[in-house]
Amino acid sequence: MLRTDANNPDFKELIILLDAGLAISDGEDHQFYIQFNKTDEIRYVIVAYENSKAVACGAIKKYDENTMEVKRMFTSIKSRGKGLASMILAELQNWAKEINYTRLILETGIRQKEAISLYTKTNFILIPNYGQYEGMETSICFEKKL
Repeated sequence: MLRTDANNPDFKELIILLDAGLAISDGEDHQFYIQFNKTDEIRYVIVAYENSKAVACGAIKKYDENTMEVKRMFTSIKSRGKGLASMILAELQNWAKEINYTRLILETGIRQKEAISLYTKTNFILIPNYGQYEGMETSICFEKKL
């Protein structure tokens, strides 16, 4: 796994695949959500590799003085089921602690069953939708104290 930032070309390639998949699963809601998934403010990115090929990623970005928001979690289809997302999430938690944040939050879509399962099994707790996701029936939000 590599700690990097949003300028990493491997991360950018994975995000293209992520957004293509989300465009399908989000359907008509995709245009609303895509505005919150820009990477220009993301400075903390993890990219996982298999045989020198980037296959999974995740990121955190500052939400407030104590909180980082998990963004852009993705594992390529061929690499799913190997625990990469859990490892990336653990590394993002470690990184957030190292830079003195005490909480992670995140939003995912209700159609993202694998993501919901990942966050539940890694001890994230369901919270009311926050910020731009308040009132969005297709969103589900989680938090984890660090």
